[in-house]
Order: sequence, then structure tokens, then C-alpha cells
Amino acid sequence: MDDASKTSRGRRLTIDPITRLEGHGRIEIFLDDAGSVEHAYLQIPELRGFEVFCQGRPAEDMPHLTSRICGVCPTAHHMAATKALDDLFGVQPTDTARRIRELVYNAFMFEDHALHLYVLGGPDFIVGPQAPAAERNILGVIGRVGVEVGRQVIAMRRRVRELIAYFGGKVIHPVFGLPGGVSKGLQPTDLPRFQQLAQDARDFALFTNQVFHDLVLARSDYVQLITSDAYTHRTYYMGMVDARDRVSFYDGQIRVVDPSGAEFAKFPAQRYREFIAEHVEPWSYMKFCYLQPLGWQGFKDGPGSGVYAVAPLARLNAAAGMSTPLAQQAADEYFNRLGGRPVHHTLANHWARVVELIQAAETMAALLADPQITGTDLRRLPSQNPTAGIGAVEAPRGTLIHHYETDERGLVRMANLIVATQNNAARIALSVEKAAKGVIKQGEVSEGLLNMVEMAFRAYDPCFGCATHSLPGHLPLKVTLYNRQRQVIRQIVQE
Repeated sequence: MDDASKTSRGRRLTIDPITRLEGHGRIEIFLDDAGSVEHAYLQIPELRGFEVFCQGRPAEDMPHLTSRICGVCPTAHHMAATKALDDLFGVQPTDTARRIRELVYNAFMFEDHALHLYVLGGPDFIVGPQAPAAERNILGVIGRVGVEVGRQVIAMRRRVRELIAYFGGKVIHPVFGLPGGVSKGLQPTDLPRFQQLAQDARDFALFTNQVFHDLVLARSDYVQLITSDAYTHRTYYMGMVDARDRVSFYDGQIRVVDPSGAEFAKFPAQRYREFIAEHVEPWSYMKFCYLQPLGWQGFKDGPGSGVYAVAPLARLNAAAGMSTPLAQQAADEYFNRLGGRPVHHTLANHWARVVELIQAAETMAALLADPQITGTDLRRLPSQNPTAGIGAVEAPRGTLIHHYETDERGLVRMANLIVATQNNAARIALSVEKAAKGVIKQGEVSEGLLNMVEMAFRAYDPCFGCATHSLPGHLPLKVTLYNRQRQVIRQIVQE
């Protein structure tokens, strides 16, 4: 990294590891003789095998097994797996169970968005894109917004996570979803404290919206950066919508719009293979999804490219509106200020995430005001023999699909996971290269400029651990041996 601060011509720069994300990765930047960026690659060197690990396991294990894929988004995998079991066993949850699932899921979306806004992505704006690396973190954020606000962020996430643990037993790897229902209901005596929590979460979301306005949108240089060409791609967008085409996190159809905002497709998750396909490149273990009807046209955007995006920016673009009133007001301002729908600016993901934070809090409040939330009819027992099941939710990072097929004993013989970051993979690759070309000029490279390249992927809040699950595969290994004087005496490389 020290070399990166020097003038660079006809050489290769490596950002390894990339930071403030889930998983592991590196960026390789190749400069031409004039010092301009010739190519930039986001490489994901980690290899995981969850699709294969799941084979031979009882289908009922899937909500618990797949939640172990990620410690940041376990609830998303748990819920997608549970919904896949509903489909597999041909049973729908009771009304109370559905409300509990949706309550827990919106609580998860809320606390995960808050994590990214204040801890992962937020430092780039709240502290500054080119601020010293030691300050671009949660401590730097607290230094800007104040210790009291920092306490409020931590306390709010803790309280919301307690709601998830109430139903799931724990926050990391929760266990509560069952085919046809849930394992635990809400006791009426506990309802008031959760209703207060939802109100406080709503206030916190509105407070976060004001923080974003005061520290980001009030600065013309930040708005210029968000809307700059270096962070803009005109692609297709995908997201889950309800019956009125409004943003939905838990359930609905999957809607795709083209770069002009016109509807390209709308389909239930069970038809995903008609619209989503996966492409493989030799330089990454991450699969690259594209729109099947358009085919793989390479890493390019525009009409007919096949590249699409998911996550907050895409969800707002793919929907006709938000499903709650305050979130709709926030979305109206978002689109009005950014030139109307669809918004193509990658860094606008952060603002879209604030809008969704508001919707998640409002939805929690609405569900907790529903008398059925404390009902006792928690499950319909399945009676259908399992064969195949598909379930989908909107993870914080975008559309997540689980697909299982079983043998006659109910053991999984095939599992296919279409993870949000896979959906975004091709657009992330485009974003990293375009950002590198936009900020690195004449070979002048600094640590701050390299962070601005990282900002291109960080806006998607990617989870590379979730997105690299294909086997068979081979993991490169490099071992470096040092003597007591910290001199390299030997390197062993397994390519």
C-alpha cells in the first residue's frame, strides 16, 4: 500500500484486503504507460461450498444450515430457506405466523441497514472519502456526530436485535422458522415494550434521515460525487414488490425494469430460472448473474446488456413506490433531487438505504398494532411429500433465492442459492473499473483515491462470503516464511 502513494506508470496496483464489507476480496488495478487505468478487477479469492454442503441433509435442516453462511445476514438465509420449505411441503403459514415472520424480518432489515449506514458505508461520507484511514471507521463517525449519538446507534441496534432473539433464540443464526409457521409466538404481556421499540425505531430512522441530510446532502461536493459519471451505470434493476408494485422485503413478485424504468419482467420466485442465469469468470470465485432472456453480453451496461442490479437503489427503481407513508415521502424527495426515476448513481444506494430504514421501522409499528400479532395459531402442519421448493426474500443486499430439490426420503439432492451479491456481481465489477478510471489520473495514486475506488463496491454492501459457494474449486494458497529479523526466507505458492 505504501507504493500506491507514489507516481505509478505501466504498473499494477493491488488493494488487498478490501475493507468494510462482509467476506474477503482484493482489487487489481493495471495502469498503462501514461499512468491511466487500463483495467481494474475485483477478485474474490475465498471459496466456500454451501450448495454442496447441503446435499444429503434433511430438507428441514436447511433454515438452520444456510443461516451459517453469514453472521451478518443469517436472518435473510433463514427466512428464504423457511419459505422454500413452505413451497417444498406445499403449506402456507398461518396469518399470525406470517405476521411474526414479517415483523422479525423487518427488524433484521432495520438493524442491518443501520450497521451499514453508520459503520461500513457511512464513514466514507460522514468522515470523508479521503480522510486518513485511521479515521474512516465507527470511531471517526462518533467523532463527527458525537458520543451521545454513537450510544444511540449502538443502543437502537441492540434493542432491535433483542426482538429478533426473542423469537429466534439468538440474533446470530436464529431458529424460529418452520414449514407452515413459526416456533414461538408473541406473549401479550411483551407487546407494549415491542410497540415502544417500534416507535423508537421510527424516530431513529427519521433522525438518521436528518443526519444524512445534514452531513451528506448539505455538501455540494458530496452530491457532485454521488451523481458523477465515475459512479454511474445505466443497467436493469430487480426487486421484490407487493400487489401494488410497492417495495416489499418479505414477500411478493420479483419485478425487473430496464434502464429507462419500463417494466421488463415480473414473475414469482418459482420462475426465476426463466429470467436469471449465472456466468463464471476464471479470475473470481464469485458467479456473475445476468438476465437470461438477454444473454451474457459481457461487462457492459445499457439496454440489452443483461447486467442488472439489486439492493436498495435497485429496489426503489424496480418498484412504483414505498409501502409506508413516511418512507414514501422520503422516496419522493430522493427521486426529485436525483433527477427522477430510475436513479443510476451507485453511491445513491446509501440514500436509498435510509429510505428503506424508515419503511422497515414503520412496518414494524404497523405489524405490532395488528391484533393478530399475539395470536396462538402459529403453524399449519405440512402433509405433502417434498420434491422441490423455492423461496425468496429481499436481503438488505438484494434479492435472495433458495431452491431445493429432494429425493424420496426428503434429503436434499440439489441446492441452488442465488445470493444478492451474485445478482450485483457484474455491476459491481463495472463499478470498480469505472471508479478506478475516474479517480486515478496520470499515475498519481494516493491511499485516499484508492479508498474512492473501494467506495464503488462498498455502496452495494456486498457479502462475498455468501456469493462464493460453488464447488468443485481450487483455492490458491501463498505461505510466506520469515526469520527472527522479519526477513523473507521462503515462499510456498500453490496456484
